[in-house]
Amino acid sequence: MESAGIPVKYHHHEVAASQLEIELNFISLAAAGDAVVLAKWIIKSIAQELGLFVTFMPKPMYKIAGSGMHVHQFIEKGGKSIFPGEGLYGLSEAGLAYTAGILSHALSGSLLAWSNPSTNSYRRLVPGYEAPVAATFAQGSRAAAVRIPGYLKKGEARIEFRTGDATANTYYFLAAMLLAGLDGIGRGLDPVKLGYSSTKETPKNTFPTGLFHVLNGLAKDHGYLSAAFPAELIDSWIAMKKQEAEYVYNAPVPQEYELYF
Repeated sequence: MESAGIPVKYHHHEVAASQLEIELNFISLAAAGDAVVLAKWIIKSIAQELGLFVTFMPKPMYKIAGSGMHVHQFIEKGGKSIFPGEGLYGLSEAGLAYTAGILSHALSGSLLAWSNPSTNSYRRLVPGYEAPVAATFAQGSRAAAVRIPGYLKKGEARIEFRTGDATANTYYFLAAMLLAGLDGIGRGLDPVKLGYSSTKETPKNTFPTGLFHVLNGLAKDHGYLSAAFPAELIDSWIAMKKQEAEYVYNAPVPQEYELYF
């Protein structure tokens, strides 16, 4: 990956058997889209040469921690990040509003239609496996949809969106997430007032639980995407993904034969 120009920060084993995490260094949004697509191809190609299999499925095994695609991010203006500030968790008003925009459009289902666009995405988004199931943000929490890293020094604030997964079209996912955050800044949203601040109690703002639900959310909530997403693209995406959902959800699964046959 490094010889192909992809800046790798580190890699390490993850919670589940045979599960690995590779983290890239910060690069621009467009470059990140290219890097992720190329990295997936390199990883699969090398595995194939070694007689191994690699999958980017969010939940390939039952009752085993799934795999997400976490995105650390901040916005620069004049070469300087606008996210550090004196607000909650060291975020600025802009950083908090950006977070609120992401969580609001994720809660409607609209953003999840791009960040989690497979039926298997919602096998992963279940309680108990460090997967974010609600529109929450917190410092250092692996269960929050948006995590503010707790190891950063003052003035280094950034956010990490932990909900998405690698079944996404990376370009659509990153673009939709950015537009959702910018919409939050434009509307001056406050994530605390909206109830997104994470507590030890059971989260109330739970995400939609299936692909049909998030596609219906996208059909109702897509105005914030108009700067970059043509209406024809949104309509085509909804139609294509509904076909996938109908194919999976209408089919009997092995567990049903186990229980009922």
